[in-house]
Amino acid sequence: MVVVVLMSLGTVFVFSASANISRDIEFHRFYEYPGLRQILFFPLAVLILYFVSLIDYRRLRIGESFWKSPVVYLLIFSVLLLIAVLIPGIGTEINRARRWIRIAVGPARISFQPSELAKWVTIIFLAGFCVKFKYTLRLYWKRFAPVCALVGLVAGLIIIEDFGTAGFVALLSFLVLLIGGVKFWHILTPMPFAFLAFLAAILKSPTRIQRIRAFLDPESWAGSSSYQASQSLVALGSGGFLGKGLGGGISKYGHLPEDTTDFIFAIVGEELGFVGTCTVIVLFICFVWLGMMVVSRCEDKFGKLLAAGIVLSIGIQAAINIGVVTVVLPTKGIPLPFVSAGGTSMLLSAAAVGVLVNIARQTDKQDLTERLYE
Repeated sequence: MVVVVLMSLGTVFVFSASANISRDIEFHRFYEYPGLRQILFFPLAVLILYFVSLIDYRRLRIGESFWKSPVVYLLIFSVLLLIAVLIPGIGTEINRARRWIRIAVGPARISFQPSELAKWVTIIFLAGFCVKFKYTLRLYWKRFAPVCALVGLVAGLIIIEDFGTAGFVALLSFLVLLIGGVKFWHILTPMPFAFLAFLAAILKSPTRIQRIRAFLDPESWAGSSSYQASQSLVALGSGGFLGKGLGGGISKYGHLPEDTTDFIFAIVGEELGFVGTCTVIVLFICFVWLGMMVVSRCEDKFGKLLAAGIVLSIGIQAAINIGVVTVVLPTKGIPLPFVSAGGTSMLLSAAAVGVLVNIARQTDKQDLTERLYE
């Protein structure tokens, strides 16, 4: 229910943020409008969450043979999509970044972001890998090095066009491996190489360098690289305690870029004020708390690792997005889970929560069986 409330809030605020006084909405072209698309994605995400929650999560584990596991094929498919999206003509460039594959469905063109799929499949694969090789997981060259190379491949393909998501996938992967039983010093060994790779990615892009400079000295870059951050603070500050009222914000009228995606939290603050932003934060805290309860109660190691990965992914992503919007962190394109516009993110995140719900359901069934047996 916490996730459904977050998605409903997101749908309302994406519709509000996408308001445009310069043109009327043509409903026969509804898919071109972010607000109307989100209204379509919301009930679909709820259905996906429900039906995935009915599927036994243990089907996702890696069995005796790698090639009999569906997760392995999903991982290979994700890597192929990450390669395909970099090819001109297949990948679509939006805002100077080629991160989407557009698929024509009748008159509409659906955008799919392969990095989102790769993120979730990597979490599932690592959880299964840690359980399958739980007795030999601490062997550096035989176990850690190959899986580390796999994470490097996924993150390396993503970082070419999406620095923030690549860093997030790498961080999340190492956290899952650490929880899964990998030695801490094993995790430290690839850090210098990862640091050099991310440093090279920063130095290669003048835009990324400007963003860091703008974060360190926002007043000097208020009219250029720090413009988004400055307008985000203006939106949050102008909302006051109770906000300007739903739909009453003005930052969405061309003042705040990416208002339906990365900076949707600022629109919430402007229209619902401090109370609204605190409500969103409390909902995410509730999600993390409830998710950790599922992790602590689950006795199946695969379920425990998978649940931890899902909770960490959504919790850390929400913290990063809110940190960016409040200018605690440098500007980076990390959406707010369940709230920001984006069909790929909402549907896949809903599916991940469906898996989390199933883990809780299977745990309850196991507890009930044990009580009846006693």
